Amino acid sequence: MKLLILGGTAWLGHQTALAAAAEGHQVTCAARGSSGEPPAEASFLRVDRDADDGLAAAAEQHWDAVIDVSRQPGQVRRAVRDLRDAADFYVFVSTGNVYASQREFGQDEDAALLAPLAGDVMADMESYGPAKVACEEAVTGGFGAGARAIIRAGLIGGPGDTSGRSGYWPLRFAQGGSVLVPEAPDQPTQLIDVRDLARWLVQVARKRSAGVFNAVGDTVPFAAHLEAAADAAGEAGAAGEGDAGRGGVPGTAIPVPTRWLRGQGVNEWSGPRSLPLWLEDPDWHGMNARSNVRARSAGLQLRPLRQTLADTLAWEEAAGVERPRGAGLTREEERNLLARLADADPLVPEA
Repeated sequence: MKLLILGGTAWLGHQTALAAAAEGHQVTCAARGSSGEPPAEASFLRVDRDADDGLAAAAEQHWDAVIDVSRQPGQVRRAVRDLRDAADFYVFVSTGNVYASQREFGQDEDAALLAPLAGDVMADMESYGPAKVACEEAVTGGFGAGARAIIRAGLIGGPGDTSGRSGYWPLRFAQGGSVLVPEAPDQPTQLIDVRDLARWLVQVARKRSAGVFNAVGDTVPFAAHLEAAADAAGEAGAAGEGDAGRGGVPGTAIPVPTRWLRGQGVNEWSGPRSLPLWLEDPDWHGMNARSNVRARSAGLQLRPLRQTLADTLAWEEAAGVERPRGAGLTREEERNLLARLADADPLVPEA
């Protein structure tokens, strides 16, 4: 293919460009370049998608397919306008946040959506879902259902995940000791490896697999996710790799009632002073329990969760264990919480 990636310098776009180049495709990344450099194997076209004529140079060429990861409706509307006569197929990476309800388990791509954002600019994350709905509508309206794929990605993890959501747990178990975990064993988690998603995006573009797809991992209970993280840490330790070199013995999970955690100011999901992936409100549990049957039928292949977590652990340790992260507790925060817990319950071990 002659493939145009609108982006290609940040995490998912960069991985997609790498995957496409590895298959021998002619890849061009069109971006400002402020998020980083494209892969060496790809060409780079510097563009400003906020400018009305920002994609003029790209529109002068013919493309077998376009892959777009934007969240700004104005950018997507202009891209569709300028590229619909220049490209044969359009792959738009959307999100599960477009769905009107995040409560139900097993919902597929036909579930109701939020109302689209009317404007061209997503001003804040509160508008993220509606903005992506507007982007989807622009792509379908411009290219038609037969010449586009809408890929609604779930939580993406793997090497390079600076959010900390996929790296916190394997790294924490690798560090050993008592590991504070929320007592929510049955809460669903659902993680897709960025490398699996990137490779499949290229496949969808190559095969022109028109449709709407939930690109999500398999649903795994929180307890099983933590077990996989501990196993990944133990395997790394047994191999004597990085900070996990403790004879293969990972940390010990200390389940803590979620009500107590809330009372101590511990946050859910991500951000400062948080326990990643924890979502107490059942109205959000369906977000991590969506159906991926349609995507799997269209060729999406998922590696085992333990492999993703092991590879993310290796990346975390190489990137620097002490660096700030976008999710999780600091070691000091966790030690203080465990000490308070031990004061309340003498049977609870301290850090």
